[in-house]
Amino acid sequence: MRRNTTLLYATLLISVLSLQQSIAQNIVYSAPLITGLSAPVDIVNAADGTNRLFVVERSGSIKVYSSSYALLGTLVTVAGISFVGGQDERGLLSVAFHPNYETNRFFYVYYTTLDGSNNNYVNVARYQTRADNPNLADDSSRHVLLTIPKGFANHNGARLQFGQDGYLYFATGDGGSANDPFNNAQNGNSLLGKMIRINVNTGATAYVAPYYTIPPDNPYVSDASVLDEIYALGLRNPYRWSFDRLTGDMWIGDVGQAAREEIDFRQAGPPAPLNFGWRCMEGSIPNPNLTCTPVSTPTPPIYDYPNPGTGAAVTGGQVYRGPDYGALQGVYIAADVYSGTHYKIKSNGSGGWNVTTQAGPTNIVAFGEAENGKLYAVSLTGSVSELTTNSLVPLRLLNFNAVRKNDHIEVSWKTAYEANLKNFQLEYSLDGRTYQLATTITATNNANGSSYAFQHFLAAGSVIYYRLRIVNTDGTVDFSPVLTAQLDKQVTGAFIPTTVRNNRLVITLYESYT
Repeated sequence: MRRNTTLLYATLLISVLSLQQSIAQNIVYSAPLITGLSAPVDIVNAADGTNRLFVVERSGSIKVYSSSYALLGTLVTVAGISFVGGQDERGLLSVAFHPNYETNRFFYVYYTTLDGSNNNYVNVARYQTRADNPNLADDSSRHVLLTIPKGFANHNGARLQFGQDGYLYFATGDGGSANDPFNNAQNGNSLLGKMIRINVNTGATAYVAPYYTIPPDNPYVSDASVLDEIYALGLRNPYRWSFDRLTGDMWIGDVGQAAREEIDFRQAGPPAPLNFGWRCMEGSIPNPNLTCTPVSTPTPPIYDYPNPGTGAAVTGGQVYRGPDYGALQGVYIAADVYSGTHYKIKSNGSGGWNVTTQAGPTNIVAFGEAENGKLYAVSLTGSVSELTTNSLVPLRLLNFNAVRKNDHIEVSWKTAYEANLKNFQLEYSLDGRTYQLATTITATNNANGSSYAFQHFLAAGSVIYYRLRIVNTDGTVDFSPVLTAQLDKQVTGAFIPTTVRNNRLVITLYESYT
């Protein structure tokens, strides 16, 4: 019997960890890298290896830029949108690319329309880029997935994004006007004032209406009083929200009415019913303008701040996971459109949050990531800038390995530099969502770095996920990239280390067969 070996490779562009020293580190805006835009409101990447940037203009177009910020063309100009200009909230508001965009060429847009009777709608539609030009959409490929009627021109919500689960998420506003007059946000039979989660159809069913299905684990599928598409209730105008690309946690900036601006948080994990409280709650306080009882116990924001009476609107931001600025690693960055105040939020490691603020530019209406983790801010005045800091922190984690032995998995990691670390907590998961502690190892704090190893005896699980929870002496916490070990096939001989090296997560194993 002859034994052969097939070598499988997987390489993910995941940044090597640079640890934060203090979230008091100031954010610095670069000079505008893209200018001359018409009311830009969103910036995203396609995660297709090209490092292109896509900027959404509220007037209806999506501009395509290279990694060096050269204009490559207009991806699409969405026809039929309602856009007035100025402070009007309508128009083309967001774009998201399918996780398998490289093969199916699908992308999705969120926009508003107006019918002949002046009724307002928010819409989600799908397009496909041309096979011969990745920078140009085929206009005839447009299919509308959802059209949601709403009473007023404002509070449209927005932002489409795919989760780590492959489902499409988007946030809707409460429908407009003051105090949610139709009580949409607390009404389970309305898609307004909600976070929505759907499974978009691809393959053979991609061209069959309604072009999506309901994820079977959506939190309200067994509740006849709530529409199945709903993922969370009780939002007013969640204009900008995002996922943490490392942990999958959801962060929502929900624009308040006249009292509080709020930032909501939903930790990654199995879906469960969740109500953020509007219209009964505005931020952490009862709505000052009416007495109201939420349909379920509301989840308070992790942070809110008062409206000073001169105008306020929170722009939900992004957790920085880029490769360059260790002082920002794991920090959520948001801003206020009118005051220019920037909010930097990070877990304190004990269930609470550390928050610092700093002055910044006004008119920031969106934050978004490049494929390489760089973080950008979009100004409604027509420009895009990169967010940086005025200092760099040396890379600390050189590699992170998992090696399959006969009766255990040996996990090891090596640092190049350590300071002000308390310990390393090695965590593992069998589903990629819920993590358990495998061991805690005290950090050496050796300025020249150290090597660590742990033998993990674990019988169950065809796939095992590992990450390092790195606790600093000030109580703040950082996470390494996640290692994924595929163990459902019989592995003999060598299991080549799964390694974080040179800004790449390299997963390499030998699968033996006879």
